[in-house]
Amino acid sequence: MSPSRRTLLKAFAASSALLSPTLLSACSSAGSATRGGTLNIGQISDSVAFFPLFIAEKRGFFEDEGLSLGDRPRLGTGAKVAAALKSGSIDIGAGVMTDVLNLAENDSQARLTTSLVTEYYVDIVVKKGFSAKGSSIEEKTRALAGGKIGITGPGSGTEALVNHLFGLAGLDARKDATLVNLGAVSSAALGALKAGRVDALAFFQPIGQQAEAAGIGEIYISPAAGDVPSLSGALHGVAFTRSGVLEAKSAEIASFQSAIDRSLEFIAGDASRVRDLLGEYLSSAPGPALDALVPILRKESPASAAVTGKGYGIARRFHVDSGLVAKAPSYEKLVPESFR
Repeated sequence: MSPSRRTLLKAFAASSALLSPTLLSACSSAGSATRGGTLNIGQISDSVAFFPLFIAEKRGFFEDEGLSLGDRPRLGTGAKVAAALKSGSIDIGAGVMTDVLNLAENDSQARLTTSLVTEYYVDIVVKKGFSAKGSSIEEKTRALAGGKIGITGPGSGTEALVNHLFGLAGLDARKDATLVNLGAVSSAALGALKAGRVDALAFFQPIGQQAEAAGIGEIYISPAAGDVPSLSGALHGVAFTRSGVLEAKSAEIASFQSAIDRSLEFIAGDASRVRDLLGEYLSSAPGPALDALVPILRKESPASAAVTGKGYGIARRFHVDSGLVAKAPSYEKLVPESFR
């Protein structure tokens, strides 16, 4: 973490001391149901985007920063993460940009605080033996037309990628394919591909690596590998909250941010240590899938948890252009200064 950013976070945390007890109490009741010094963090799943949270917990970074973790529910969809955040049952949501922009459309308190992955980490994975005529992104997408494509659910980042690719090819995914909602459990998605219930998957990493290791399928289109230039450098995996929580728990969220910075530094460090912890995190993933994933993960992880204007701008444009959101707030409105 740069010295200037660390200073900003410390200043942000210190600002809570300037609030009166009455105001702090009001903020807490409006924004958080957890006691001081504790954060409840809800996440969609155990996808690679949330590996930094696992590292921070296992390596003791949260504890070092004086932070206790409360509930850590895996909520299955971004919509459920957003709903839990609005209800106050969690303080921080870990999801994808689609989730925070959907929240921002109907909640002026939505705030984006943390970069976790700065490449679009959803892949299109096809069943074994699938082939396409031509190798351009448009030709490969047209080969998917008429097929059944598994996604995690409607309004998700997985559906967003399918819509975007079909749009680039002059097609409409709602008319030219059948989207099958499979939920966020990797084993169910792999089972659907293996059984032929779907012809392809639009799913978060490491589903592609697992499919290849098991001989079920292969990665067909990968934005993180540069296959979709319009998504290169897009902010994707994120943590977000609401302004009421930021006011009530400024010190705790500053500590969370510092711990995630340390996790990202860890990912950029010794690859063998990253591989060991990733194997513990993705315990059902076979060794070859983990070996393939480590260099990809290191490439798509940001240098720090700060939310950059460039990554946000690419993601914002993608979501508006693809029709996922009608409008999206500016970087300055959604990202507090201390988290840039």
